[in-house]
Amino acid sequence: MKDLYEKADILMEALPYIQRLWGKHVVVKYGGSAMKDEKIIHTIMQDVTLLKYVGVNPIVIHGGGPEINRMLEKLSIKSDFHNGTRITSAETMEVVEMVLAGKVNKNVVSMINSMGAKAIGLSGKDANLIKAKKKISADGVDLGFVGEVVSINTKLLLELTSTGYIPVIAPVGFGDDGNSYNINADTVAGEIAAAVKAEKLMFLTDVDGVRMNPEDKDTLISIIEVDHIYRLIEQKVIKGGMIPKVMGCIKSIEQGVSKTHIVDGTLPHSIILEIFTDKGIGTMVTA
Repeated sequence: MKDLYEKADILMEALPYIQRLWGKHVVVKYGGSAMKDEKIIHTIMQDVTLLKYVGVNPIVIHGGGPEINRMLEKLSIKSDFHNGTRITSAETMEVVEMVLAGKVNKNVVSMINSMGAKAIGLSGKDANLIKAKKKISADGVDLGFVGEVVSINTKLLLELTSTGYIPVIAPVGFGDDGNSYNINADTVAGEIAAAVKAEKLMFLTDVDGVRMNPEDKDTLISIIEVDHIYRLIEQKVIKGGMIPKVMGCIKSIEQGVSKTHIVDGTLPHSIILEIFTDKGIGTMVTA
């Protein structure tokens, strides 16, 4: 009987958060380590499905780096990186589009649909969802068919979410020059969250959030303001690979997203644990 009461308490703890998010958009970006374990992927999609059933409008943006690497290796296509960005030749772009908009996207869509929700797979090419242009690197290195977002077809996304669909988006853009472009999934997630005026943007990564001591998990900061982040960067508390993650959160907030989250996407049900519990499991960034 005690277990039943505990389950009821958990549901009651979630109630005020469900009420606040009802009818709002929550953008979820996942990739990297969160895509390596099928069981974890399954729980992420369960969380996304639950969001829809309690009146929230989730939008999923996915990466697919590991899958792309495997396919390029199979095809003996060399792939180089520059400052963390994949240099994308025309040949590589074909593989990127095939893997992201084909295999990965449709696997996610079918998984959500099997749980009873209505997911629809999209890339930037569909109804000009993501208009893009060639990205020019700061140091002049030619990145090939790497793009940056020019515009988002917000009307399409709002029509889909308002009629019960969960958009699942591959970060492939389309340019006025007729070319496809490989775009960073974090960037796409931020632009889409801003376009739909999302209540939350969640980055599911392989870290649990911002820590005062990067080596001590007990120093995790549950809620942090933008000004505090800048101070921690100056103090070199936030450094290395965490900097682009927190800067992505800040940029999204500056573009109108209410709150952003950095969450360990390798943990089961990380979305629900972060947004429907009092303490959460990651770091929430606020203005």
